[in-house]
Amino acid sequence: MIMMGQLLAQKNSRFRKRPIKIKENNSFLLAIIFSISCQSIDIEESIAMNWSEFDIDLPEGIDLYQGRNKTIPLKAWVAKIDLTNSSISAKVLSSTDKDRKETPMQFLEHYEARIVLNGGYFNADKIPAQHVGLLKTNGFLEEPASHSVIRDSDRYFITRGAFGIKFDGSIDIAWCSTKNDSIFEWDRPLTNRPGFPNDRINFESSRFWDVKEAIHAGPILISNGRIDIAVEDEAFFNTPVAGIQPRSAIGYTEHNELILMVVDGRQADSRGVYLEELATLMKQFNCIEALNLDGGGSSAMVADSRLLNRPAGRTIQREVMSSIGIFYNN
Repeated sequence: MIMMGQLLAQKNSRFRKRPIKIKENNSFLLAIIFSISCQSIDIEESIAMNWSEFDIDLPEGIDLYQGRNKTIPLKAWVAKIDLTNSSISAKVLSSTDKDRKETPMQFLEHYEARIVLNGGYFNADKIPAQHVGLLKTNGFLEEPASHSVIRDSDRYFITRGAFGIKFDGSIDIAWCSTKNDSIFEWDRPLTNRPGFPNDRINFESSRFWDVKEAIHAGPILISNGRIDIAVEDEAFFNTPVAGIQPRSAIGYTEHNELILMVVDGRQADSRGVYLEELATLMKQFNCIEALNLDGGGSSAMVADSRLLNRPAGRTIQREVMSSIGIFYNN
């Protein structure tokens, strides 16, 4: 999980050089990336990925792809789900374990899903774990939105990006927050800049977001068909979220196709991506809306009882609190 409390000296402007800063105890992994860890890495404005179908047994309407760029280098996996198929559905899942954490594979087996992708941020230091931001499952609000965060001793009020599933099964991505037990959305996030925080949430400019299930993460990557990354507005500046990381993302197309993506990182054959690069990859699958999910060592996708990627270079899956599940009912 990318912990919200960590601070890195990374600037937030687009298409600049940024240093890679790695915090990892594995000496072998450090040796692999030592040659690039002290260099500045450009954000790639275009990424030529070689996408091919992944050979795995899944029902019609669920397609898996594996992509690779050996030059950057990058490895990624994508699930494209046809939600016009009445047999296919998506759900926001939360752990029912005593410590409120499970691996993606445990989520898949517990809920009998066909695909599971890790979900939102959470505080693993608390027992049981606590979700960071909105978590609503099967009509029940498990955790309200976080109304504010502290950055450099200042309090910033926020409306962060969330993925939602409506009562008719359709999906949406929006900047939102909660008031009492209701969820509200905005056309744009609250305006924040480092050192210039927004001091309140104005619910008068919002509208009711009528969703059965929802999960906060962020920032939003694509809005209204355009790459639109509000790192400062959603107050992710000066955090690892803004740097090169293993990544997970979710989005959808105008043809009601749900796109799940995981990108490996911290490896010799896959360095990870900036948020701008993740958005570029999601655009390759025609996403009109897309959202960054929890990343780092939490980034994992499992399908048909199989781990597709290598989270942070390992075959071990980290326990997470929430996830996105894809289901097929004959």
